[in-house]
Amino acid sequence: MLELTDLRVEVSGKEILNGVNLTIDTAQTHILFGPNGAGKTTLLMSIMGFPEYKVTGGQIRFNEEDVTHLPLHERARLGIGMSFQRPPTIKGLKTRQIIELSGHGGADIDEIAGEVNLGYLLDRDVNDGFSGGEIKRSEMAQLIAQQPSFVLLDEPESGVDLENISLLGGAINKLLQKDMKRQRVNSCLIITHTGYILDYVEADVGHILLGGRISCSGNPREMLGHIKESGYEECAICPSC
Repeated sequence: MLELTDLRVEVSGKEILNGVNLTIDTAQTHILFGPNGAGKTTLLMSIMGFPEYKVTGGQIRFNEEDVTHLPLHERARLGIGMSFQRPPTIKGLKTRQIIELSGHGGADIDEIAGEVNLGYLLDRDVNDGFSGGEIKRSEMAQLIAQQPSFVLLDEPESGVDLENISLLGGAINKLLQKDMKRQRVNSCLIITHTGYILDYVEADVGHILLGGRISCSGNPREMLGHIKESGYEECAICPSC
């Protein structure tokens, strides 16, 4: 579903990603680990197509189509959606309205809000005075309305208590069709710093991003265990990386 080949990206003239290679198949969930400043958010923003993240080399292919230089809104229409780590407050725009816009006017707003316990916030400005968990649930409601086939999640557990992580995990699993008996198609790339999300969302492959590139890949739970035990410093000198 997604293929990155030797992807190089710079921000404000500084190279952040310097040769990322990554393939995510249909119905797969991948986890991305890495220390602060490694380029994890830059990778997600580049896949989504934010213009300040300038692709200077390599290619992004989505469903076998070259989207390297497509604008953000066209990638969204193709089926790529993203939940941000720190989305902005939007004064004058109600939460109900942004969910409706995300679903192109065809979503059942109240039903979606009920799935993530967001009904009491629908008539408040987007993220205005929201707690960390409320912001994440609002982001999830927008994605559920959009129904993307490929989802980018930037630290969904960041600033969220255990009750909200459980609720978000259920919503993510539904979005990724993990609760369905028929064959799934939706895929996902999740950034996590703590790994808590792995207690709620089953992942297929883990990756470690170091120095602007994928240093190694493997079983996400095993990788998280090594990171907790030895830190990213050991990853940097590990022969397998």
